[in-house]
Amino acid sequence: MRNILATIIGFIAASVTVYIFESLIGQSLFPLPEGANAMDLEWLSSNMDKIPMGAKIFVVIAHFLGIVTGMFVAALISKKSRIPSYIVGALMLAATFFNIVMLPKELWFTLSDGLFAIIGFFIGHFLATSQTNKSDVS
Repeated sequence: MRNILATIIGFIAASVTVYIFESLIGQSLFPLPEGANAMDLEWLSSNMDKIPMGAKIFVVIAHFLGIVTGMFVAALISKKSRIPSYIVGALMLAATFFNIVMLPKELWFTLSDGLFAIIGFFIGHFLATSQTNKSDVS
């Protein structure tokens, strides 16, 4: 039961982190053009060139931090298993790569988003390992 809770809360923590960095911070600092609808995939697909560079950078940061945060939170709650962290990390990686495939982006954006998501997974793995090993010793 604890691992199920760890997975759910870890995924929620990851999603909230992505939302904070992508929408609240990124779009506040770098507003989308007038009439933009960030929830409309069709609008995004045809207007990617109008989205500010800073907003795109915050998307990459958001995906990276979302994976790291979600995996860490899942490990903190689970304490004994890294499986919840891996599930959260895999779901967030899948969401990131779905985003990459569904929206046409510049090459730098596609590569950095994918690369930083993978790096985030490995950092999340490291953090999850340190949390679960620590509890095994005590």
